[in-house]
Amino acid sequence: MVIGGIAVIAHGVQRMTTDIDVVIQGDAVSVKSLINVLRQHDIVPRIEDAAGFAAANLVLLTRHRPTEVDLDLSFGWTAFEHEALAVRASTRYGGVLVPMVRVDELLVFKAMAGRPRDIDDAVTLLTLYPGIDLASVRSRLSMLAQLAEAPELVRGLEMIIRTAAAQQTRRNPSEQVSARGTRAKAVRSPAAVAKTPSALRRGKAKRKRPPSS
Repeated sequence: MVIGGIAVIAHGVQRMTTDIDVVIQGDAVSVKSLINVLRQHDIVPRIEDAAGFAAANLVLLTRHRPTEVDLDLSFGWTAFEHEALAVRASTRYGGVLVPMVRVDELLVFKAMAGRPRDIDDAVTLLTLYPGIDLASVRSRLSMLAQLAEAPELVRGLEMIIRTAAAQQTRRNPSEQVSARGTRAKAVRSPAAVAKTPSALRRGKAKRKRPPSS
């Protein structure tokens, strides 16, 4: 299931991205088998010992050789990720149909990731889709925050909601910048890999990934 910047663009947000982020069901495939299948499509590991890195971080870092586009595959193990995969939608992106995360689940992924770009995306999604079930988003994020032992995730979501409301009512832009900055700093505390949702692991891997081969 495609998440990340491609999903954000597919759902109407105007922004650029240089890579592709996906989530796959963690108990449905082995790292070795996945690497072998990807090689058949000219998608290869872009770091040394990519399998070892994936085993430790549950994120496989690859690259499409002909285009040099990076593809990050996160192994989803939480109930939320399994549910998101189950309700994914077949969405047209350019000339192809892609298994895509829905807006509601994408908002949760973005709130979990918590980098400045993710915060901007989440705010814009809330602005474009004011009918999102915020009670459901809060409930899901609360459960994930407990698993990750990261209560700041819930506080960050409330900042996102307030910032989106401020944009909708055209309040002082400085308040919005302040909220985004506070959230981006708050979510960087580490959590146990085994219990951490893939969006948190992926953000950590992107910040601390080894040099590209």
